[in-house]
Order: sequence, then structure tokens, then C-alpha cells
Amino acid sequence: MNVIERRLAQAQRRERVVPASYHTIKRALDLAIGGVVVVLSLPIVAVAALGVIAVSPGSPFFLQERVGRDGRRFRMIKLRTMIVDAERYAKDVEHLNEVSGPVFKVKRDPRLHPLGALLRRTSIDELPNFYNVLRGEMAIVGPRPPLPSEVANYAPDALVRLTVKPGITCLWQISGRSNVPFDEWVELDRAYIESWSPLGDIAIIVRTIPAVIRGVGAH
Repeated sequence: MNVIERRLAQAQRRERVVPASYHTIKRALDLAIGGVVVVLSLPIVAVAALGVIAVSPGSPFFLQERVGRDGRRFRMIKLRTMIVDAERYAKDVEHLNEVSGPVFKVKRDPRLHPLGALLRRTSIDELPNFYNVLRGEMAIVGPRPPLPSEVANYAPDALVRLTVKPGITCLWQISGRSNVPFDEWVELDRAYIESWSPLGDIAIIVRTIPAVIRGVGAH
């Protein structure tokens, strides 16, 4: 049992019980929608990947360790929006953080390559996340997967985010994203966890489309 798993056990969380059919339908939606998005987005991802290579030599894809349900770790895949080895300079930009809580968000991160801001604003960088959905590591709807370093600094109430499978979109995603303070972010995730249903997931997916187009808080 790792440190995160021990903290979850110590928190003595009470998991909401939902009908087994909810989980079956949720997974079916993940596979159906995820499969369609992966196929339809291939040309977009391919063009974006070539663009990344053109402006920033190195792999156009970025694998990053994230924390999933019950503290299990997995490698999340994204289109790379920063220079190669950007994580080496994390401490150099800590003072630029524009959000509260154990997370780092900044609109004009100096580590972004020339296409980075555009990929983030349009959420194109997150399209490869659907491969994680097909692999069963993520869901389409659920709390965004945190970094291990973020979870290490979570207050006990924030651990609720790890009681369900992480997702590509969520209430936070359609409520302003990085403009939402971390405490409110946790409460939005808690509200989702305590009330989610297949129909509710579909509603969030539908609301995600205009939210992505508006690009509010996407950085």
C-alpha cells in the first residue's frame, strides 16, 4: 500500500453506492464515445503533432504520471504544449502560480512552446486523453486526474476526488476551469461524486462542447 492509498484508508471515506447498471452504462458510453472521438480526431491530432515537431524538436506527445481512482497511478498521454524537459524548471516558475491550493496554473507559462497556448486554449492537447479512456484508466466524465505532488499536499477533504475514476471533463471543466479556486473545484467534484448518473454524465458532455469553444479558463 503506497502513501496515497494509506491516506485514503485513514480518511475512512464512505463511498456512495450506485446501481451496478450505472457503472455498466458509464463504461459503455466511455467506449462508444471514446472510440468515435479517437477515430474522428486522428487528423487533428496528426496535424497538431506535426506542428509541435516543427516548433519544438522532440516527441509531440507527453506522458505524465497521474493519480487515478483509489490512488492508483497511470501514465496520461497529451500533446506536448511545453518545451522538452519542462518539468526540470518547475521550481523556477513556482512564483508565477495564479491559482490557490496545491495546483499550479499560469496563463503565460514561459515554458510553453509557440503552439502551446493555442493547443491548451482549444483543448486539442487533451484529445489523446481518450486513449486513456479506452484503456480504462480514465472516464469521459470525472474529476481531472491530479499529479502525485498535488495529492501529497491534499487536505483530507480533497481526497474525495480519488474515490472515482478520473475524467476528461467534469463540473469544474464547464464552470470556468482555471478561474475556479481550488476549494470550489473540490466542492464541484464532491457534488458530482455524490450525485452522478449516466444521464448526468451525458448532460456534462453536452455542456462541455460550448465550454471548450468559449475556452474560458483554459490555460
